[in-house]
Amino acid sequence: MNTHYLHLFVRIAATKNISSAGKELGLSPAVASSHMNKLESDLGVKLLHRTTRQVSLTEEGHAFLPYAEDVLADIDSARAAIGSGHIEPTGTLRITAPASFGRMHLVPALNVFLERYPQLNLDLRLSDTILDMVEGGFDISIRNSALHDSSFVATKLASDKRLLFASPSYLERFGSPTIPEDLLQHRCITLPALDSWHFDTPTGKKSIKNQSQLRIDNGEAIRDACLNGYGITICSQWCAYEYVQRGELVPVLTDYPLVSNTAIWAVYPSTRLLAPKVRLFIDFLKQHFGRKPYWEF
Repeated sequence: MNTHYLHLFVRIAATKNISSAGKELGLSPAVASSHMNKLESDLGVKLLHRTTRQVSLTEEGHAFLPYAEDVLADIDSARAAIGSGHIEPTGTLRITAPASFGRMHLVPALNVFLERYPQLNLDLRLSDTILDMVEGGFDISIRNSALHDSSFVATKLASDKRLLFASPSYLERFGSPTIPEDLLQHRCITLPALDSWHFDTPTGKKSIKNQSQLRIDNGEAIRDACLNGYGITICSQWCAYEYVQRGELVPVLTDYPLVSNTAIWAVYPSTRLLAPKVRLFIDFLKQHFGRKPYWEF
């Protein structure tokens, strides 16, 4: 059985679209449709319901899907078992990552990785929305949030400490808070999901719910608003470190650390063995970021 047909079928099942699945694999709609006809002919059953607007699996297609996925996983595992250093990785590695982190820390590193593995292609999708790995056909997802899906494996790549920052101009105008409660008298810039900031204090955890006039859904944009002197904000070290080094941002409330359990993670589907191209990318990022990431201060 042609494994290319199986790969196409699995992607059609995820995308519900023959053209989109074919495009991912470098196939025209006509060729992709022809491949599916041949797979159905080989199996002697109809796998897909085709309409002008969408594609859905037949009952037989639903039954066949897990077996197709297992075959492809077994092939990846077999390649991984013999891919310990002497086989050049090929094909396309599909990655999704947060927009700001990807732009600031992944894109600058990719040139080195691609020079090291010239037979490998990268497809990087940057989004602050956590994309569905299965539906998107991603091999690996870089995330800075906890893993909740037990069907995936997470490997820690680097620390992600968060602090509160303000610009010198803001502090000169409004002063610096000395205890968390002072924030209620300050202008704060928040992410939609982080209206409440939690602090570790000598008397235990303290939560401050900010009545923010400015909420922004992008980490770099929040940092830039803070740089412009609007107010105090929460920001990851990896996003702020260059501005701290230049004195353009100042950490505040450093005696009251934020309660945060964040890190930079590589997330990938749970399989018996990790595909060589995924393992190589994870190892590369760990080496690139270092035991103590270059953005820590």
